[in-house]
Amino acid sequence: MALFRLLSLLLVLLAASPGRAQPAPAPTPGKPLTVYFFDVGQGDAALIVSPTGKTVLIDGGPPEAGEILTRRLQQLVRAPLDLVILSHPHLDHLGSMKDAIQAVGARRYMDPGFDHPSAAYKNLLELVDKEVGQVVTPEPNPQAPETFITVGLGEGALLTIYWPRYPQVPFLKNTRSDANSNSIVTRLTYGRTAFFFTGDSEPDTEEALLRHRTDFTSTVLKVAHHGGKYSSTPAFLAAVKPKAAIISCGAGNEYGHPTAETLERLAAVGARVFRTDQSGELKAVSDGTKVTLQAEKGGTSQQVFPGEVQPASGGAPSSPAAASASLPPAPAGGETVTASLQPSSKPSSPAFVSLKGSAVFHREDCATLKRAKTKDRKMYTSRAAAARERRPAEDCKP
Repeated sequence: MALFRLLSLLLVLLAASPGRAQPAPAPTPGKPLTVYFFDVGQGDAALIVSPTGKTVLIDGGPPEAGEILTRRLQQLVRAPLDLVILSHPHLDHLGSMKDAIQAVGARRYMDPGFDHPSAAYKNLLELVDKEVGQVVTPEPNPQAPETFITVGLGEGALLTIYWPRYPQVPFLKNTRSDANSNSIVTRLTYGRTAFFFTGDSEPDTEEALLRHRTDFTSTVLKVAHHGGKYSSTPAFLAAVKPKAAIISCGAGNEYGHPTAETLERLAAVGARVFRTDQSGELKAVSDGTKVTLQAEKGGTSQQVFPGEVQPASGGAPSSPAAASASLPPAPAGGETVTASLQPSSKPSSPAFVSLKGSAVFHREDCATLKRAKTKDRKMYTSRAAAARERRPAEDCKP
């Protein structure tokens, strides 16, 4: 695997001016941003279609949703997905992701980099390695550790990733569910509207997020963990202030999702709740000033929610700062890429390397590698990516 270094700001997909941060333009009337919350049963899968046609799939639902998910993607996506995000490696979020990638293709893939022993996750990563051009982990830039990664989708639409922040901030450990607690949490903004995606984040995650002095206000909240009782704490909901709340869950599911406690907390902040088990697929369309939400079941009924978040254009981002710029075309061959948020004149951090037949990985500058006779080695530019396949070596402690 060739070593690919990405030293430009992350990420404006297919931007017109590579390598330069661009101010986010105001939304253009007549260019909608659409989010589809698919009805995949007891699981999560959502598709973002930006005003310029960029596509982002967040999660892939459970295994039994493969036929539904692939059919809808083939209807809605005319080219490979620009980005696939796995919020965390649980089966109800990754079960049909292989089907999705094989059906329409994907240019880039991102997950938290949190190791998980499941065979389904391992099989997904093997497919990604073969079929996806670029693998990205949401690691903050070491030279600007307080910044957030943003993915620019055109016409001012921005996807900001708030969690996880490894290795600058350790993964959450010894929680009720460490995989859930380290879900990718991201917020999509377009003009004065915003969508907040939570994966299956836990109260520990919400507490970590609230330590940041950041505006989380969102028009639409994708409710964590299918409406389970542990997430969506009062403090978190008070920070997000959702007008609409989407709960993705299966009809009559064995977990009792959504729970009465969560529904009561959502009602207390004035959020209108929409459930895929009751309404089927949900389609939310933003024109930059309001979100129109339509349910698959129920005919032509629509709900309109005015947006109140600060527009992305014209002004400094919230603190910690969010930065964005161009991403080079996706390389071939399943390269593993760690992206940084700020360009730097300093030497880049060393990559990580494993030798053929070895169960460990090293830092690129490790003396063991210099003494190694074999030249057959695998390169990683992300410690998280290396740790998925190998354990850290004792000599250089990468």
